[in-house]
Amino acid sequence: MKRMGFVLGIKADQIAEYKRIHAAVWPEVLATIARCNIKNYTIYLKEPENLLFAYFEYHGTDFKADMAKMAADPKTQEWWVICEPMQLPLETRKPGEWWAEMEDVFHTD
Repeated sequence: MKRMGFVLGIKADQIAEYKRIHAAVWPEVLATIARCNIKNYTIYLKEPENLLFAYFEYHGTDFKADMAKMAADPKTQEWWVICEPMQLPLETRKPGEWWAEMEDVFHTD
């Protein structure tokens, strides 16, 4: 298992809507997340900076392939069409990233 963290901005005027839709994520999207070997997925909001922090545990063996599987899912694509206009990717993210991956520097159980 690999712990993963990502960060992204969110438009201030979209926070309420982002919270509303994430209170009832579509079951098909949740099923795809599970099929892609992701568990314990959480998104945190930090205001007033308006940053979203995502944490999850990846239990697969080929992250790139699982992310391609997720990106190919039609219902997930529909979900992203709704979510992406609310988000503000960081200028410092790596090429090809939407959410900027963060380095794991500490963990304890």
